[in-house]
Amino acid sequence: MLVHRRIHAWMQANAFKVDLAQAVAASLLFAFPFLLTGHPYIVEFLLSIAICMSLAWKRKRTVAAASVQAAACLLQLVLVPVTALPADILVLIMVYALAANAPRWASFTGLVLAMIGGFLFLLQYFFLQTYTPGSNPGIIGAHLVFLVAVEAVVLVCWTFGDLARTRRLAMEALRDHARRLEVERQQERDLAAADERTHIAREMHDIVAHSLSVIITQADGARYASAQDPEIAAKTLGTIAETGRGSLREMRRLLGVLRGDELASTRPLPSLEDVPSLVDAVKRAGLDVSVAWSGTMRRGLPAGAELTAYRVIQESLTNVLKHAGPSVQARVDLEWTPRGLQVTVHDDGRGAGADSPPPAPPSAGSGQGINGMSERVALYDGTLAAGPAAGGGFRVTAFIPYTEA
Repeated sequence: MLVHRRIHAWMQANAFKVDLAQAVAASLLFAFPFLLTGHPYIVEFLLSIAICMSLAWKRKRTVAAASVQAAACLLQLVLVPVTALPADILVLIMVYALAANAPRWASFTGLVLAMIGGFLFLLQYFFLQTYTPGSNPGIIGAHLVFLVAVEAVVLVCWTFGDLARTRRLAMEALRDHARRLEVERQQERDLAAADERTHIAREMHDIVAHSLSVIITQADGARYASAQDPEIAAKTLGTIAETGRGSLREMRRLLGVLRGDELASTRPLPSLEDVPSLVDAVKRAGLDVSVAWSGTMRRGLPAGAELTAYRVIQESLTNVLKHAGPSVQARVDLEWTPRGLQVTVHDDGRGAGADSPPPAPPSAGSGQGINGMSERVALYDGTLAAGPAAGGGFRVTAFIPYTEA
């Protein structure tokens, strides 16, 4: 930092010390000489001290300091009627301080009083001292010119102070705006981080829950079926291995995105074209499921919307595997409507309204799947309904509208 900037920063941080030093220096220059004469001028000294020392509070107590200085100047007209005080020049500094730091009413009041004081100063110490009835008429014109000059100097000092005030307020507004922007940026970062955590939680749930459900179902089935037919165990282990590899690929892709891996972030995400592969994998897990397409696609869905539809089907079929019970049939209907894509997954299993109790108590994460599906669909202004079907079983219906330009 440059030296003059350091000095300016120190002066701004120690404003009262600087003002006090200026007031003391002005007192030594304009007040104390009245005590050094053979006959001390006590009244002149006290009035000069009041005018000078009031400058020490010109920024901290501007109105009070200006009032003290104005009172001293008025008393001067009465108590010192012949000679003016050199400290009167400091009135210009107080006019500047009022315009820069005081409220607007005090600023304009100080300007008016200073201009009136300038007129009284010239009248008391110049015009009345020099003018006599027989004087040259031109002296009046000279005094008028002098009066205009004094008033102009007062107005210039006030103008500079008002400009300083305007600049100070503008800087404060900019600093306040910068603080608010920083707070808003921090809030946006927090919201983005929370949204990303939710997104990661949804992805982890969809990938891990589906794969583990298939693996567990296959392992349980193979454990009992292998006693009858040992070849089933080999086929089941193959399905488990394939499911695990697929889950591992998805996990690597997700972790690659989190690490900033450009190759991982550009790898294709699951879409509607991958639904048949998903259904085949679920079939190999032992679930009887069919897929039906209907309607005509009016326009393509965004990649994220297709991923949402894929995850809804994946999560719904995973829930069928986990909760619907044995010998269940499921059906996936994808219907293109004039407004968008409607996905329906229905099974004829126990469902949420069955009289029989569930085979196991719900885990701590119960409800995560449906909540995740709802959040995903809501991102694309869609709707999702999940609940027991009227004829038995469970039904999940999701609607994803077209993204209109």
